[in-house]
Amino acid sequence: MSSGLARAGAPALGARLLNVLAHRIPGRRLKADLLVEAAELELSRGLTPRRLKAAYAAELACADMLLKEGNKAAATASAAKALMLAFHRVPHLDGLTSPLAEDPQGFTAALQRSRVMRLMAKPRGRTAPAAPPPDGRPLRLLVVNRANANFLPIITDWYERHPDVEVRTLDLAADPDLASLAKGLGRMMARAVGGQAAYGRAAEQALRPYLDWADTVFVDWCSAGAAFLTLVDPGTTRVVVRLHSFEAFSYWPHVMDFSRVDDLLFVGAHVRDLTTAAVPRLLAEDAPRLSVIHNAMDLSSYRRPKHSDARFTLGLVGVGQVAKDPRWAVEVLRLLRKQDDRYRLLLVGDDLNTEISPAVGRYRGRLEQDLAKLEASGAVRHIGQTDDVPAALEEVGTILSTSVRESFHCALVEGAASGAVPVVRDWPFFANGDNGARTLFPQEWVVGTPEEAARRILGVTATEETWLKAGHAASEHALSAWDWTVVRDDFDRLFLGGQRNQ
Repeated sequence: MSSGLARAGAPALGARLLNVLAHRIPGRRLKADLLVEAAELELSRGLTPRRLKAAYAAELACADMLLKEGNKAAATASAAKALMLAFHRVPHLDGLTSPLAEDPQGFTAALQRSRVMRLMAKPRGRTAPAAPPPDGRPLRLLVVNRANANFLPIITDWYERHPDVEVRTLDLAADPDLASLAKGLGRMMARAVGGQAAYGRAAEQALRPYLDWADTVFVDWCSAGAAFLTLVDPGTTRVVVRLHSFEAFSYWPHVMDFSRVDDLLFVGAHVRDLTTAAVPRLLAEDAPRLSVIHNAMDLSSYRRPKHSDARFTLGLVGVGQVAKDPRWAVEVLRLLRKQDDRYRLLLVGDDLNTEISPAVGRYRGRLEQDLAKLEASGAVRHIGQTDDVPAALEEVGTILSTSVRESFHCALVEGAASGAVPVVRDWPFFANGDNGARTLFPQEWVVGTPEEAARRILGVTATEETWLKAGHAASEHALSAWDWTVVRDDFDRLFLGGQRNQ
């Protein structure tokens, strides 16, 4: 019946019917099936399910029942199904809100109660503690990613030239022996609870040469690659994992064995706060050391003269995700143009990919409606992806961060370094926490509404003198706080303990 309603264009009604039936059904398995079907029906239409927590909790209850019956394989398969439902991208990544961001402890409460998940999280430990940096020879540093090294080149280059470090890099997705092993939530979970013995042996055999060579392994992204690596005892090799942002909205931190991670890095304190609220075992006594180290950026190359008409150009770099919320930037532009039609908006980056989910398609449709008249009049220009962001920023007098969530927002900081005046939305996912945009950036950069943004822009661009002065101050702050020449000291302390040559 629900599938028929969905085909007839009434998925919401079908989901509602399934939820009503689930409420009246006493059987645990059937109740879970109905709740999960209702949630999946809504997700397939790009909607956040009304009873998402109830649906994934019901599936976890079935997983716990299977575990009690002694069927570990079925229990972990059921728990994996629950996790994939709970952390589906539509509720967390493809919209302007997230139930996890709104209430991280409440949203993950069922995970903390689940017997299967507690078994998953049980520390498997290591045969020996991590060894300190070696004396008498360079530190052997293995830098690991899985098909995303975007934030690594500056770090890798620095340590490849460092006299006290020997570097090797490993892309798990490109390595012929590891590519097929370093993926698959279900088998990783099964291995963690004692199953998938052959898979475990294959992982051990493939990873052991790297672990035996390295003194320290630095894994970028707290996702599949990091979870895979913690399936294997690292021995005395130190393991450092970096979490950016999206991972906090995924299931990976909930299935990783953090007893095999020595240091967990965050690029922002607000992301650390959200992650530890959602994964409370990260605050336990035997948890990894938690540190905040900002992204590595070479900001000096962004200091270039501005075009003569940049003062009235707003820039938004990176518009290919709903989380960037470019419609917020359009609203700021509308408010400005009511006062002065010289203001315009430059959008830099690829279009939103509507194939990701219907939720993205709906947002893009609304955005295109917003932009239609403004682009026709020349008030908005979209130049797409560029390999020369510093050149694009020469045209920008005000750099915007309009996102609902960011871990750090490199594009905003690069714009500030270029001498553009920063205007940062108080990222809603973190606005009510102890840390967020208002603690990361100077107070005068951050605004709460489009109206506040417009007032700040009108004020600082009122004259060329005030605009240049504000842009210069922003550039000086960005370079003194976040340039690689500053941040690299934090990485040196992390990897070398501050005892080696600089």
